[in-house]
Amino acid sequence: MKSVATPFPNPGEVLAGAQFADSYVLQIRGPSLDAEAATRHVMGRTPGWIAGLMSLRNALVKPLGLKAAPDKRLSDENSIGRFPLISRSPRRVVLGLDDRHLDFRILVDVADLGDRTQSVTASTVVRTHNLPGRVYLAIVKPFHRVIVPAMLTRAATA
Repeated sequence: MKSVATPFPNPGEVLAGAQFADSYVLQIRGPSLDAEAATRHVMGRTPGWIAGLMSLRNALVKPLGLKAAPDKRLSDENSIGRFPLISRSPRRVVLGLDDRHLDFRILVDVADLGDRTQSVTASTVVRTHNLPGRVYLAIVKPFHRVIVPAMLTRAATA
């Protein structure tokens, strides 16, 4: 199964002033997942190559004043995949972080398509505040477009 890029409608409704938004959708068959279970499958187990890229990213951005990584001290109740949990419902989970350079939201939506099939959609919305935030976003976008679909596929194999 392969995820497909899809437009994200109205990113300003999720994060006012957002300059970037993307979305990937994957259809999965099998037992029904709610949004939190799907998010934990997508974000909970990072492949080694992605973990390596994230370690490199953390080392490179720390001197620039960007948050090197989400807070490891967050409880499982207040975070998923080390990202702070902003809201949850059976159909949507919103994770995110606000920083002095940029704010971002990660949304995972599930929809029942019938016949034991669901769509799982992972979306990212970003609002930058300054030049370092815009530079960072420009640098990570190409990696983001590979990492998000790869992680979304994990929901199908869980």
